[in-house]
Amino acid sequence: MALIVQKYGGSSVADAGAIRNVARRIADSRAAGNRTVAVVSAMSDTTDELIALAGQISDSPDPREMDVLLSTGELVSCTLLAMAIRSMGTDAISLSGAQAGIRTDTGHGKARIAMVDTSRISEELDQGKVVIVAGFQGVSDDMNVTTLGRGASDLSAVAIAAALGADRCEVYSDVEGIFTADPRLVPDARRLDEVGFEEMLEMASYGAKMAPRSIEMAMVYDVPILVASSLREGPGTLIHKGEGMKFPVGEIRNHVRSIAADSNVAKITIPGVPERTGSQASVFEPLTEAGISVDVIVQNVAVDGSADISFTVERTDFSRAIQVAEQIARDLGAGVPIGADGLAKVSIVGTGMQNAPGYASRMFRALADAEIAIEMISTSEIRITCLVADTKIGDAARALHVAFQLDRPS
Repeated sequence: MALIVQKYGGSSVADAGAIRNVARRIADSRAAGNRTVAVVSAMSDTTDELIALAGQISDSPDPREMDVLLSTGELVSCTLLAMAIRSMGTDAISLSGAQAGIRTDTGHGKARIAMVDTSRISEELDQGKVVIVAGFQGVSDDMNVTTLGRGASDLSAVAIAAALGADRCEVYSDVEGIFTADPRLVPDARRLDEVGFEEMLEMASYGAKMAPRSIEMAMVYDVPILVASSLREGPGTLIHKGEGMKFPVGEIRNHVRSIAADSNVAKITIPGVPERTGSQASVFEPLTEAGISVDVIVQNVAVDGSADISFTVERTDFSRAIQVAEQIARDLGAGVPIGADGLAKVSIVGTGMQNAPGYASRMFRALADAEIAIEMISTSEIRITCLVADTKIGDAARALHVAFQLDRPS
């Protein structure tokens, strides 16, 4: 008897018919003898609708109350799914994140999981029930409801799978797996049979449809993840350690596995930061304290020793980030920060690029030939990222997909 944790995204539980479809899949899994836990997102667009409603009530809703409000979306789909499964003759119970034992810190809106107490889930499984858990949420030590950040139902599922020692974690949505590029941008994108954790973490961080924190947790606790469609049968994509992945033997091969694209990007430049020890810390510590994550960082030093420091943030954090940057500039005696939010990141991702020459130059040539200007560049061992205008992101993704021959079977 296998222990399986499944996650279903908002499109998979979009309406009553979709919920019944998911219920049938879960009931079939239980009938096959599996002990099954399902983690669900809110129904399609529910979270956005709740955010918009809160905005009609208050210009600056209290973060605690926003978490309580947004957590209700997952509770609705969670309870409806449990009802549907029970109507099919399979015993099921719905649990909120708190009831499921997901304990978090107090960071409202982007809380981090401290631990998962699986005693309630295990108790319900031992009674033969399917357990349906509301994703995206938990509870802090002071018993306040917290949410884990947008798209974090994946994280809920991986955390529960790790804590239970599940045989596998399955993530279902409206896509058939992980592709060589976003199929909405690149029609020739191909589904990958398997992806290593490290590659997937880079892909998720730079635009692929998985929450990066869920991949980080899967890496730490070695939880393989199958990503597949809930709407049709198919093999999906297995995300795992990457050991024994099927590549032709030899050093000469295409190391690029995918093109990642992310339009949730804004850039801020603080000009004229005075030269002194610790000035960089003085720039980025206030951003950390404000809960703003920074990605690409570039520093240009002028002849007089002052520096222009540019960095990217999520576009959703742009307004807060520019306010913090203005205060930083005043404190340091720097120039007025300059912001731009019409940007996007496009990346080539693949293990082994660092030790194989020519990947950066081929990327830059492909973008130049497509008449796409590069604003900033950053790299890691398995990724090269360029910042471009968001209006060019589709052209950039398609140009790179062709340049690295990802449109051809490997």
